[in-house]
Amino acid sequence: MKIVRVQYTTRPEYVATNQRNIAAVVAELKTLNHPGIKYTAWLLPDGKTFMHFDQLENEAAHLVLQGLDSFKKFAAELAASALEAEPVLLQPTLVASTETYF
Repeated sequence: MKIVRVQYTTRPEYVATNQRNIAAVVAELKTLNHPGIKYTAWLLPDGKTFMHFDQLENEAAHLVLQGLDSFKKFAAELAASALEAEPVLLQPTLVASTETYF
């Protein structure tokens, strides 16, 4: 299993665009219905910091996510958006959970 957590802060005027781009990724993932990809994104209380938490069965599943047209658009537009705080990527290791993942 591969876990990826990314957190970054957008400019206030980019929040709505980012939310639409994330929604497009989620819609494409739901259509794909890949059993090895769990993708979630949150907007933190400041209203402009996003946190993504992805649980992936393996690196191949991660590549599927990154290969989606919607994900490529999301990533390209985010990179060009002049973020207030650059993405911080963490790859934690699961210690214990009440859920079965992969």
